[in-house]
Amino acid sequence: MDFTFGGKYRLEEELAIGGCGTVFLGVHTIAGKEVAIKIEPAVSSKHISPLKQESKVYKSLMGGPGVPWIMWSGKQGEYNVMVIDLLGPSLEDLFKMCNRHFTLKTVLLLADQLLDRIEFIHSKDFVHRDVKPANFVMGTDNAAHFVNVIDFGLAKKYRDARTSEHIPYKQDEHHGVGTSLFAAINTHLGMECSRRDDLESLAYMLIYFLRGTLPWRRIKGTTVSSTWDLIRDKKLETEALLTVGLPVEFDAFYKYARGLEFEDLPDYDGLRALFRGLAARQGIEYDGVFDWTLGKNRGHKKRYCAACAART
Repeated sequence: MDFTFGGKYRLEEELAIGGCGTVFLGVHTIAGKEVAIKIEPAVSSKHISPLKQESKVYKSLMGGPGVPWIMWSGKQGEYNVMVIDLLGPSLEDLFKMCNRHFTLKTVLLLADQLLDRIEFIHSKDFVHRDVKPANFVMGTDNAAHFVNVIDFGLAKKYRDARTSEHIPYKQDEHHGVGTSLFAAINTHLGMECSRRDDLESLAYMLIYFLRGTLPWRRIKGTTVSSTWDLIRDKKLETEALLTVGLPVEFDAFYKYARGLEFEDLPDYDGLRALFRGLAARQGIEYDGVFDWTLGKNRGHKKRYCAACAART
């Protein structure tokens, strides 16, 4: 494709194809700055554009900590387009690079920032609904230690911004939204997502980073629906064993998230203090030095996209 969007963002090369569009590396034709350009075919006005919806969420959140900037978005020709920051590697790719294991220090450094990002999203009346390692990417250059949150294609308002009225509880036969590996059990059960579910997904992430896997990671059914059901059953079966052998703070975090009611406001400060207390006892310093910044991993450079964490 040979296109320039917004009068100054030129398409360079394809990075990834996803359910919500195709992501390309782009460049600002004047400044030379590399960006990510996410496009989807424009369809009938009767249909809601996933990319337009995602753009609206970004615009509501950008300027906040760890939320990438949109440089331009709109419809051009046959396409809906979003031009966004090109950032560093995703936590999922860094996890693989570190042989599928993070040290306790790295997990605690991440937990502190991840709680911040989720709290900010919630403070703006949204739940992310797809909290997973691939949807968090590191910054670049002087901000390489800074975690950014991406992919708001499934994000949803959980309360009215004017009245602060919470959305009503409901439950149906739907098998949930997001990614089954990290989805909250209530999501598997077809319950409407709320703040508690983002935190439960984060708990699974942290346990995954420490253990290198989750008990249901390799479960696969004959259909998408059956896979969700089998993973749900395994999550329920292994609840009591999930954090065995880990510092008690991770068990406390998981049980806290699971125990929240639908409309409860999580105690983000208390959760950060929980993990900071563990760090203090272990003599861990919050110095921004992660596993991947040490030894042979230093200098590992690849391009990643804030729109989808796609790697070239």
